[in-house]
Order: sequence, then structure tokens, then C-alpha cells
Amino acid sequence: MCGIAGFIDPEASAGQREEAVLAMCTSMTHRGPDDAGMASQGPATIGMRRLAIFDPVNGHQPMVSPDGRFHLVFNGAIYNFHELQPLLESEGWVFRTRCDTEVLLAALAIWGRPGVRRLRGMFSFALWDSKEQSLFAARDPLGIKPFYYTRAGARLLFASEISALLASGAAQAEFDPASVVDYLGWFAVPAPRTIYKGIFCLQPGESLTYAEGKLAVEVHWSLGELAGPGSEATTREEFIHGLREKLEDSIRAHVLADVPVGAFLSGGLDSAVVAGLMSRATGSSLKTFSIGFEETNYSEADDAEATAKFFGAMHHTRILTGEEVARNLDKFLAACDQPTGDGINTYYASQTAQQGGVKVALSGLGGDELFGGYPSFHAIPALARRLPAWRALPAPLRRIATRLLESGGTRSRKLADIIAFARDAHELGALQRRVIPHSSLLRLVSPDVAAVARNSTPFHPRLESLRSSIEGTDLFKLVSAWELNTYMADVLLRDSDVMSMRHSLELRVPFIDRNLIEWLWRQPSKFKSDPKRPKRSLIDATADILPPGLLKRRKKGFTFPFAIWMRKELRPFLEHTFSPARISGSRFISPGPAQALWTNFSKGSDDRDWSRVWSVAVLIEFLNDRSRSR
Repeated sequence: MCGIAGFIDPEASAGQREEAVLAMCTSMTHRGPDDAGMASQGPATIGMRRLAIFDPVNGHQPMVSPDGRFHLVFNGAIYNFHELQPLLESEGWVFRTRCDTEVLLAALAIWGRPGVRRLRGMFSFALWDSKEQSLFAARDPLGIKPFYYTRAGARLLFASEISALLASGAAQAEFDPASVVDYLGWFAVPAPRTIYKGIFCLQPGESLTYAEGKLAVEVHWSLGELAGPGSEATTREEFIHGLREKLEDSIRAHVLADVPVGAFLSGGLDSAVVAGLMSRATGSSLKTFSIGFEETNYSEADDAEATAKFFGAMHHTRILTGEEVARNLDKFLAACDQPTGDGINTYYASQTAQQGGVKVALSGLGGDELFGGYPSFHAIPALARRLPAWRALPAPLRRIATRLLESGGTRSRKLADIIAFARDAHELGALQRRVIPHSSLLRLVSPDVAAVARNSTPFHPRLESLRSSIEGTDLFKLVSAWELNTYMADVLLRDSDVMSMRHSLELRVPFIDRNLIEWLWRQPSKFKSDPKRPKRSLIDATADILPPGLLKRRKKGFTFPFAIWMRKELRPFLEHTFSPARISGSRFISPGPAQALWTNFSKGSDDRDWSRVWSVAVLIEFLNDRSRSR
């Protein structure tokens, strides 16, 4: 795990490029406190900060091929590097290290760009070819690791963090009104855009080629490619047996490391499955970590401790208070590479694990997306069944119903968006994760941003690409694809990377494993889902290793008691944030509606709007603070 950076410009001197890359890497020391490196070849300078996981003594980057042609910087982990190594040795490569970085370098040098298709892992990397004078970069299939870039003329800069690009002094930092609109809609700015104009992010499964000032982006992996023939189970028993094998295989791959490995543990199913399979795979006592609260209705500390005791784990519970969060809020906000409505949970869980003595931690993220754990797996099919009847109603009647819903609360306005715009299941998927309904957003933003919003669609930006790649009438697969490609990729995985790396922790997500997903995607959905028992297949595949009382626990999700804290310990911060001067300083938010949003929440008793209030507050702070620091 590392932070990588690069600067390509035929008109800049090596000294200018190296100064910029050094600044970028220094700004990412938290991503790689163990080692640093930089190399210049022709018009390119690349650099890195290393968090040493495999072969800590060796594996220095940039890593250079024996003939000096290729220079590689790499962020992530290649889990099948032990399987690839003999194949590459048979092609004549003589390995000098025992780390996955050299396997990646050999794979790209010998197999070329198609070699990226053989990788199993989480990664973003950049390979400079000094012979062709070209850069090849790629991001892993599900988007676990990030790759940001910006270009101007023949100049290209890339990095693992936007803040690193800005630290170079060679990247523009102008906020994008269209991205502000996207953020308020989706809790985060969906890739490929970022909050800044001209700074982009590779989307999951994309690769980039840059040569002679020309940039090309291609897709090297997508869910749509998995529709072809595969090993499909014919009975549920066969499916459950195969699922267990794939889960065990993924855990075995994800626990590989030459440093201590632990696990996040809540009181729920997904993290218990990960911890239970880890316990069997390693044969040693686990280190597990959880967050608890004084607010007992939110805290899963007792359930997590019971699960840990069942597995014989060395467990650490951190009781987090609103007072502590308020006291350290500036540190969290400083860690945000872009505004986010989420992330605090991973920030503190990662800090707790790092302080507990591990450099790698496994998370249960992805279980809900793959096995039907979200309400969307029920809501979207139900709405899809009713859409034809709704669309058959006379247009005047539909308009009256929509206006009535728009005059209600936030949930009603969200439903108004859905019934006003959605015509099929894909469009339902493209609306169901909206945080702030389109009609509310138009009132919340400043007039110039509202003009941008009126010319934009209320749907998620990935609507057309997902519609074209996920076809057919399998609604379970459709909902899963939307959850994997939007909320998980743009919010959960992005924040997991930023917040774990802020604490020099490598966070791994064994449910988001290429081998597991490629097998699972080809299986009949009737085996994966049960409307009456969410995540039944995951339960049945792992029932023998789970604590006896776990399945009787009420599902809570890993949710902080924000609604309570925002009216108490976090109230001073929010009063300051929603002051007229602070809102006006953001330039993109309208003071009156924003203050009304906060006032209605702070004086009311309905907790459901907390996430909307919080996401707006983070945006206001981000816009003010980053404007001042430029």
C-alpha cells in the first residue's frame, strides 16, 4: 500500500518535475511512512511513499525492470502474486524480491497491457515505458484504490490523492459547480469528475495510456462482460457449497501479509463471516476492533465482544463520544480529499486498529451489495412493478400527486423525484440513492449553481453506462450492480481508502474480490436472494462458523449516533458552519435555505434528516477551508 505520484512534461526540466513530485509525495507521507523513492526518465518523473506489507526489507519503488526500460509505482496489493510468479519465471524473469510489486512489474513487462486482466487484487499503478516514452496506468476492477490525474497541453500529473496534485503547485484548484450539484445529490462526487475542474479520477476497471500529449482511457474490466457462459450452479445446495469455497478462497488470499493483520468487527453478519473465516484460515488468535457508543441504542459493542469471544479473538472496543468527535473534527475534515457525507466511522475504526498494532485490517464491506442486504433490493422491484400502472394514470393526476409529495418532508420529496422521473428499473436505481431530492437542491444552492442544476439530469451520472452493460429482467442483479457501482464505489470505498490511509493502515475488503464476484455474478439470482430472509445465501454458506445468537440480533448497520450529537456536542460546530458569513463564504450555497435546513433539524425531533444536514455542513466547511488555503 502506497501513495504514488507522477509528473510528465517534455517542456519542464527534471529538476522542476522532481521538486513537484517530492512535494506530492511528502503530502502523502501518511500513506507510506516506511519508505520513499523517485525516478526520472526522459520527460517523466514518478515517485511514491511506501507502506511495506510484503517483503518489507525489499520492494523499494519506483521498481525498475532489469533492462531499465520500465519504471513502476504501485499502490495496493496483488493477492495472486504467488500463483503468477512461476508463470513469469517460466518466461525468463529472475525475481530479486518476494513482493507483489515485482510480480506486477514482470507481468506488465512480459505480457504487456493485457497483463492487467490477470491481476487479482486492489490496485492503482503507473508504468513508465522509457522506450515508447509512454505511461500506462490502471485502477482495479471494483475501484478499491484511487487514481487521480490532471492534464494541460502535453503535461500530465497523477497521484493517489487530489491533495497531492494540488501540493505540486502545477494543478489548478477551481471548484466545479456541476460537481457541487453531484455531491449534494449523491453524498460524494461520482467519478470520473471530482470537486475540482480539470481534475479527474479513473473509474473502476479503467486504464489510461498517455503518450506524446495524447490521453486515452479504456475499460479493462466490467460487470457487463460477465454475462457470458460460466460455471453455473444447478441446485441451491451446489450454489451454497460453491459460495463457501469462494469465500474461503478470498479470505486466504486477503490474509496474506508479512506484517500483523486484524479485522474490523461490528455486531453484524458480514464482519462476523470475515472474522470467522479468518480464524479458520490463519489458525491463530485474531486481533479484532470495534467502535462502541455511550448511546446504547446505537452501540453494537456488546454484540461485537460476544462475537469476538466466540472466535477467541483478542478484541479491542473503543467507546467513542460526541465530545471526542467534536474535539477532533478539524482532523477529520483535514483528512477529506473531497467533501463526503460519510467517512467518520472508517476514520475512527482505522485509527483504533492502527493503534492496536496491526498494519492490515479486513472489513466486511460489500456483503450488503452482493447478498441483498439493503432496502433497495426490496424497494426497487416493488416500485418497478407499480411503475406501469402509475405511468398509465392521466398526466394531470400524476402532476397533482407529485406536487403534493414535493410539499411534504424530505422523504416525500425524494419519492416525488422518483415517480416524476423514473420510467423503468434502471432509472429507479439511478434515483434511489439520492441524498437531497432534485427539487430541494434547486432551492438550496446559489443562483448560478441552480442554473447548472436545472440543465442537469436528476439521475446518477452512470445511468447510461449501467443501462448498456446490465441488461435483462434480473432485478436482483440490476440492484446489486447499482449498489456496487455507485454508493459503494464513490462513497464507501473512496472514504475507506482515504480514512484508512490517513492512519497508515491497509484496509482490505474480501467480499469485493474479483474471483468471488466473477463467480457469483454468473449464478442464478434465485439462489442468492430471498425476499423474506435478506442475505440468506451468505448465512447458509457460513452458518457452521457463526456465533449461535448472531442471527437473532436486530440489524443496526455501522451507524454513529449523529442525530443526537448534532443537537448536543456537535451543535457549536454546526451553528458556526450555518452562520450567514460561513455559508456566504462557500459561494455555492444559498444562506436562507441552508439555515432553514439546520434550524428545522436542530429544533425538531425527526432524526431522519441528519445525513442531509451533515453532508451540507461538510461541503460548506470544505469550500471555505480549501478556498482559504489556495
